[in-house]
Amino acid sequence: MSAADVYAIPRPRRVALGWAFVERQTNLWKRYWLWEVVWLVYGVVNTLAITFIAREAARTGTTTAAHVERLTLFLLIGTLVWAYLSAVLDDMALVITWERWEGTIEHTLMAPVSRSVHLIGMSVFGLLHALLRTLLILGCSVPFFALNFSHADWVAAAVVIAVGSISLIGLGILTGILPMLYPERGEQMSFMVQAVVLLVSGVYYGGDVLPGWLQAVAHASPATYLLRGIRSSLLDGVGLGDQVHTLVVLAVFGVVLVPLSLVAFSAAERWARRTGRLKRQG
Repeated sequence: MSAADVYAIPRPRRVALGWAFVERQTNLWKRYWLWEVVWLVYGVVNTLAITFIAREAARTGTTTAAHVERLTLFLLIGTLVWAYLSAVLDDMALVITWERWEGTIEHTLMAPVSRSVHLIGMSVFGLLHALLRTLLILGCSVPFFALNFSHADWVAAAVVIAVGSISLIGLGILTGILPMLYPERGEQMSFMVQAVVLLVSGVYYGGDVLPGWLQAVAHASPATYLLRGIRSSLLDGVGLGDQVHTLVVLAVFGVVLVPLSLVAFSAAERWARRTGRLKRQG
């Protein structure tokens, strides 16, 4: 389908086509609900294991109660944001793998639907799925800690998440290219991308503790600014007006990454078709 054909389709029709992919992935999620339980339990246990580090720090006797409370919130926010981010990247990394598993790759890729509508629809599902899972992890984890969010600016944090999620769509689509090009090891390569993002973005520590060259790499990760914005709003009560720089940076990431990822995915798909990699199983 050419770009002219895509734009010839009325906008409501394009939205309906994109939402169809959300509904399809929701049905697949329902079919494999036990796997969702597994990942939910893993997310809760991982969140608790990381956040309990703050209590261990309190046992040393060298930290004040206020510092322990702040460290608890710092780690909890980091693990929750990482749960959200990794869930989005996981869903998008499997965008082609799901089709191979279900035997629907020919039907999906030959359907009269533009690749951009397909990928945006899958991305919307990824964001909704990640948000729901993260909220469930939060609900299961909060009773274990005495948390004080009295200074938090929830509106500013929500806006940072909304704007930052656009850049995650672009990053997720880019990771989804790897399993398409490398059926045998592409999924593992996508996990390596996540590992690099985890390392440089300051999920469990401030970015300033990294070596100088890794701090430079961190500036290329939208997750760095996403975490920074959410933490500043929830820990220090930084309002929306003081988040302008972070929001602008995240918006630039989104404006650049989303179109770039769509073009890159289409080019990779054409190459995979020519080389016979598209339907190959890992």
